[in-house]
Amino acid sequence: MKRRVLSAICMTLSLAAVTPVSKLAAQQTSDTLPTLINTCLITNDVNRLAAFYAQVLKTKPQRVGDDYIEFQTTAGVLAIFSAKAQEKYIPGSARPGENHSLILEFRVNDVDDEYARLHEFVKTWVKGPTNQPWGTRSIYFRDPDGNLIDFFTMLGSA
Repeated sequence: MKRRVLSAICMTLSLAAVTPVSKLAAQQTSDTLPTLINTCLITNDVNRLAAFYAQVLKTKPQRVGDDYIEFQTTAGVLAIFSAKAQEKYIPGSARPGENHSLILEFRVNDVDDEYARLHEFVKTWVKGPTNQPWGTRSIYFRDPDGNLIDFFTMLGSA
């Protein structure tokens, strides 16, 4: 229950370590490194955003009251929290629907299959299937609040 309370007010967001990715890959897990376990989106419409992510992630969320929903993934939790409740717990800390600096990235088996599947309900496309210079094939689209999402496959692994 304690974890849910902390999650519900989106305080489980950990800071990223300042170590380069190549060094992180070589290191073993350490209790001294922060571990990102939860990403929380603040929204004015929890149900609308939850319905969108249920389709995108092909999974049902776990609802914890009217203000909080979470999606378990293999790497952590994507949480959706109401702006009204966020304001109650941490006044002035968030403005929903104004994110322009974060990309939610999800590794998928086949980007092109996902692109075809997502066309039924994704309204805003940023970039169709493209091989990126950093070794991924990606699609970029926005959720109903304008958050940017990247579905990607490592080149040579699909």
